[in-house]
Amino acid sequence: QVQLVESGGGLVQAGGSLRLSCAASVGTFSTYAVAWFRQAAGKEREFVAYVDRSGTNTNYADSVKGRFTISRDDAKNTVYLQMNSLKPEETAVYYCAAVQWGSAVINAARTYGYWGQGTQVTVSS
Repeated sequence: QVQLVESGGGLVQAGGSLRLSCAASVGTFSTYAVAWFRQAAGKEREFVAYVDRSGTNTNYADSVKGRFTISRDDAKNTVYLQMNSLKPEETAVYYCAAVQWGSAVINAARTYGYWGQGTQVTVSS
């Protein structure tokens, strides 16, 4: 059983930056691929970023490419999402999700069996 806990959300002005963390309580964290999703009020959950088990392969939604960076530190059982140049429309609850061994379909919520409780990110204009 994997427990994921997100942190780092908050209120930031447009153009600002935040770094989200996703801490996992599992001894074999290196066997899990991890993704970030977000869900704005009244909208469906959407894929943001992905990192594979090794940390060498990443993938991003087109809307965040060049501004967001996902990384992992397996020694700390933590995945990070560095978010720069934030926009008001990116206000949402951000969730991290994990799947053991990974999957071919990395941008679908159904792929991931483990989810955190989410952290609120609010970007003011």
